[in-house]
Amino acid sequence: MISALRLSFMDASGFGREEFIGLENYATVFTDPDVRDAVLNTLLYTVLFTPTAVIAALALALLLNSPRMPFRSFFRTALFVPFVVSFAVAAFAWSYLIDPQVGLLNYWLQGMGVRIGNVLEDPQLAMPAVALVAVWKLFGFYFVIFLAGLQDIPTSLYEAARMDGAGPWNRFRNVTLPMLSNTMLFVLVFAMIAALQAFDQIYVMTGGGPYGHTQTLVMEIYESGFRKLDLGFASALSYVLLIATLLLSLVQFLFFGRKEKDLTS
Repeated sequence: MISALRLSFMDASGFGREEFIGLENYATVFTDPDVRDAVLNTLLYTVLFTPTAVIAALALALLLNSPRMPFRSFFRTALFVPFVVSFAVAAFAWSYLIDPQVGLLNYWLQGMGVRIGNVLEDPQLAMPAVALVAVWKLFGFYFVIFLAGLQDIPTSLYEAARMDGAGPWNRFRNVTLPMLSNTMLFVLVFAMIAALQAFDQIYVMTGGGPYGHTQTLVMEIYESGFRKLDLGFASALSYVLLIATLLLSLVQFLFFGRKEKDLTS
């Protein structure tokens, strides 16, 4: 980290001499149109990934927390398994699954009369496709965290709510959600950080294409540092991303901390 911070003030390629240029790399970060496009793509990815993964994880945790759910141990394990698979392996597998020529998913959809074509070459569908892979890969971790949070809620609170005539929705809104506030904060922060760091499946599945529509900030850092050999600019962009991640996390901590204070008071 210290070396990257030093490089962010240099004109450095990794070969030859380095030249100190002050804040020039940081100024370029905020004026480069490629970085602007990467920021927009990263925000789109975050919007697609974060709420989908968090809501899916919470919904399945609520479902599998019920003692009346059959085979719930099997389903809990099955939902967590994708998390332990390498992101690169998952990306390769999904690339074949949705391949328009040999993919099983396309074959099944065509059998139902649905044709989606090569989604990874479609500028409108490529980003949702790589976000879907991330949801499949990561939501099992968030699911386990939510499940642990649900099991930590005292059953006496639900019994008291039932005695007061609260239905399922009111129990969820007035008991489950407030008691899960810390867990929700943890999951949201982790999901947001994962979204801002999106790289593996994008590198494997699209390489930032088509036409730059899946070029995220981390992909831009990789391209700048290891293909264009502009290590100073890549380091500056890395630190800008780090600061943005810290600020987003701080905002979420302050927001949920205020909500929790309001609930306790």
